[in-house]
Amino acid sequence: MSRDSDPSSLDAMALRRRRLLQGAAALPVMGLSGLSFGQGQFPTAKVNTTKLAVTDTEVTVGQLHSSTGTMAISETGSIQAEQLAIDQINAMGGILGRKIKVIKEDGASDWPTFAEKSKKLLVNDKVAAVFGCWTSASRKAVLPVFEKENGLLYYPTFYEGLEQSKNVIYTGQEATQQIIWGLDWGAKEKKAKTFFLVGSDYIWPRTSMKIARKHIENFQKGSVKGEEYYPLGHTNFNSLINKIKVAKPDCIFAAVVGGSNVAFYKQLKAAGITGDKQFLLTLAVTEDEMTGVGGENFAGFYSSMKYFQTLDNENNKKFVAAFKAKYGKDAVIGDVTQAGYLGPWLWKAAVEKAGSFDIDKVVAASPGIELKTAPEGYVKLDANHHLWSKARIGQGQLDGSFKVVAESGELIKPDPFPKGYQ
Repeated sequence: MSRDSDPSSLDAMALRRRRLLQGAAALPVMGLSGLSFGQGQFPTAKVNTTKLAVTDTEVTVGQLHSSTGTMAISETGSIQAEQLAIDQINAMGGILGRKIKVIKEDGASDWPTFAEKSKKLLVNDKVAAVFGCWTSASRKAVLPVFEKENGLLYYPTFYEGLEQSKNVIYTGQEATQQIIWGLDWGAKEKKAKTFFLVGSDYIWPRTSMKIARKHIENFQKGSVKGEEYYPLGHTNFNSLINKIKVAKPDCIFAAVVGGSNVAFYKQLKAAGITGDKQFLLTLAVTEDEMTGVGGENFAGFYSSMKYFQTLDNENNKKFVAAFKAKYGKDAVIGDVTQAGYLGPWLWKAAVEKAGSFDIDKVVAASPGIELKTAPEGYVKLDANHHLWSKARIGQGQLDGSFKVVAESGELIKPDPFPKGYQ
């Protein structure tokens, strides 16, 4: 008897099919229109006129994040979320009848390496899109490559703004949606008038604090009592903590990133600076960082983000369930992880709207795209390549989660070049 006619084999095949259908039914419904697209309707010669890595059955994309080095603590979640989205899209039939193949590259928390790997992905591998980067330094390093080679980058991190590129889709917040909104909340709800600014020493924290200082001094009529920066990976903050104790600010406004956060918050607690005594608002601690920082060291402090894992909506419940089913019940999801998840879905929607994988056609089709089932809630893509999103404040809890204590009433229109902050 052949294997195909073996009743036990047929039963196993039927069981696998049922599980596949059940799994697809449990996925967040973010692009079901893709089920109607067939390869015959979109022949390769029509959907790929610029020699990208697109065949009759596959389209190749790149992932470029730090899976090693000081930024791995922050970027691992993005790698996982992007892969989850790609797996879900593939389970639904892919894009224009083609399954997505991923080439993963490690930027290794080193900006020249990011530039080198981006060139490999675009020139050698000819990927149709790249999902990647985290720090602004890594984004700035790859940007000239993407613009020269006409590649398309989906960038998931909240950042300082002051940038707009045809070749980048920004799925995180810019300054008006995170920095300015967060400072205004702190001034109103916590009566903060004096601030101590601290960050890691590279472009995003320095530019963010430049924007923060202008807002505090020019718009809130407050004052900055101190401003300090430390190298990536720095672990000794005792002298900084002494300066903060002397300054006695109403608010510590922090943009320390990556592994340095672990040392920073542990040393704050050891010095007696805790959430019940000191208002601290950070731009750079999500659930991802909390796995290293520890809830006991951050409890009572606040983060300004657009997404927290505890958001209570049906979209997010499905997303969290799918993420934990794939990566384990103890897996956590932070702001940038969720923004990373949006990238493949936004790309899918743009490709299907354009009926092509060609970069210029996908870019032209992108403005106005909506994701009504994004885990953070409804979002839409502006003509400036940034997302309309809500702003939120989360308070750190002992268990490492966040309690959402504030949310903007409406989506905030992205404004990467706000007047008065240049």
